[in-house]
Amino acid sequence: INLSDHVHIWTPWCHDTMTPLKKLAICATTWLVIGLLGGVFSREFTKAHDFTAWTQLKVVHTHSLALGFMLTLIVLLLERAFTLSHHRGAFATYFWGFNLGLLLTIAMLVVHGMMQVTGHPDVSPVISGIAGLGHIGLSVGLVGLMVALFTSLPRQNRDQLTTTHGPLNKR
Repeated sequence: INLSDHVHIWTPWCHDTMTPLKKLAICATTWLVIGLLGGVFSREFTKAHDFTAWTQLKVVHTHSLALGFMLTLIVLLLERAFTLSHHRGAFATYFWGFNLGLLLTIAMLVVHGMMQVTGHPDVSPVISGIAGLGHIGLSVGLVGLMVALFTSLPRQNRDQLTTTHGPLNKR
């Protein structure tokens, strides 16, 4: 039984006819919005609580924009140049591992930052554990990206990276 014939949950990431480039563009745009909203939220939440010390809320903006938005745009360009998505397993590992890992990491930055601002600086081990899972997801996703990249390179270029006679190993 194919459940997808019976259960239809629409998400922009799972639409079968959407190209990998479009998925990456939507993903980059989503991280841009999260980053911009994270910056506004950090400023307004700390201002509303008269909080002037450093908080993890301050890095939500930069993490979302640098890791989520800019790195996804770079991957979009790599997809355009090398068609990384032809290596479905590695590309899916990157896409889902990285994005879900970053989402968990950002969510825990927000939770921890709000706790700091509201006077609860002691972090529960649960929050640290979930943040750790987010970092593991990020790592797995980045490994998937590198596997997809290296297997997408033309054979000639791959050989130059791995032999003793390529440009990286000149004597």
